[in-house]
Amino acid sequence: MEFYLLLLFWGVPLVLGLVFGQINEKRHYRSIHAREKTWLYLPATASRHPVLSGQVARCELVGGSVVVSVDYFKRAAAALRGVVGGPVKSYESLLDRAKREAVLRLKESCPDAHEIVNLRLETAPLSKNAQGGIGSVEVFAFATALYYTEAPRS
Repeated sequence: MEFYLLLLFWGVPLVLGLVFGQINEKRHYRSIHAREKTWLYLPATASRHPVLSGQVARCELVGGSVVVSVDYFKRAAAALRGVVGGPVKSYESLLDRAKREAVLRLKESCPDAHEIVNLRLETAPLSKNAQGGIGSVEVFAFATALYYTEAPRS
């Protein structure tokens, strides 16, 4: 009987975390894919030099930030990987979603820009759980938005 209570105590939260975490992650990825398609026209590069050519009318510093939390299943999977060793794939998708979301928010902050240059990303763990593992992560994307006097040429 004690085994079943222990299984119920640990198993139910893990299964719920797995199910709802995957549902939420898939929903977020669908949103990211749809929004990325609408922003394909706005090039963003890590280079300091513009890809397009033309007379720059103005430029501004733009940024986008996002905080994404780790679900229970990913925390459990990361804890197991910490014991066994190897790549922590559960955190890789978390960081991928956060980076892509931050860049999308950056682009949404300058919808009339013609080009984004000098794109940089900063990541930071925001909260730690009792065992010292990451609870959530912030990704901040910042860059320079260029506005040309007329439609730029490639």
